[in-house]
Amino acid sequence: MTPREIIAKAWEITKKERQLRRWGYAASIAETLLNIKLLTYQTWLIASYLKGNPIGFLTIELTIKENTPPWFFWSFIITILVLIVIEWLFPHLSRGSIIGLGAKSHNGEEVKGGLVLAIYNFFPMFAIHEIFFLGRLTVLVTIISLILRYSPEIAPLAVTLLLIFYVFSLIIRFFCIFAEEAVVIRKIGIGKALKASFKLVISYLGQVVFLILLFYFILLRVILNAITVLLIPAAVLGIGFILTFWMPHILGYSIATLIGLILVAVASYFFAYLAVFKQTIWTLTYMELAKRRELDIIDLGAKLPQS
Repeated sequence: MTPREIIAKAWEITKKERQLRRWGYAASIAETLLNIKLLTYQTWLIASYLKGNPIGFLTIELTIKENTPPWFFWSFIITILVLIVIEWLFPHLSRGSIIGLGAKSHNGEEVKGGLVLAIYNFFPMFAIHEIFFLGRLTVLVTIISLILRYSPEIAPLAVTLLLIFYVFSLIIRFFCIFAEEAVVIRKIGIGKALKASFKLVISYLGQVVFLILLFYFILLRVILNAITVLLIPAAVLGIGFILTFWMPHILGYSIATLIGLILVAVASYFFAYLAVFKQTIWTLTYMELAKRRELDIIDLGAKLPQS
């Protein structure tokens, strides 16, 4: 298949397979909510640092505790912790399902077994993704925030090194881009999958135009996620502030929070299409490239020239 055919086929599968979109939608909601929590929290901390009055690690939690009943505080903390764990782990769970179901659809098989694919491939997906944890924007912002608050004297050097590791992780992640597909489709171990991905990318690096096109889709999703993560909290706070002029503060901010959740649900619907589309492109690309003969294999049965 040509790159154009792969993209067309991936979009056809994305539109046709509801099971794929359901997994993508649930994963997008979890990822968006987690990013909003992390970036909102870290933005508050960084803003306090820039104002010259950095807050402590548990200042926000202690402030809530001092201004709310004990039962509300502990219920709130436990709920937030449970949600963070679910939002952190569920995208790993869904990735194996999206890859496997996309491969089945491409092969003309019945598209079912998403839960089995998700559970069976969860730990490999989690391990591969977390190997490159320094290549995630939320992790980068969190570590920079911690450095600025607790070790400001080494911040310039530490942040510079952190940015170097961030770029390095992105580069290595690029060469290991097919590792997850290798695990799900070929049922091989993590180490062999990383090695196979690196070899596959190196072997067909000449198709750079196609790979750049794929990364445009990734970049588009990152930009859209960033805009959503920044705008939704701002919209919630703005709406809540305006509503407090006409109603009690608790009611106003409760309505604003509900509106924020609706915005997350709507945004995640579009993210689901983009996430499934992008992942299916990678899946089909891997399946097509894996069919080709490895370039370092030499046919020993061929006749050698006479000396």
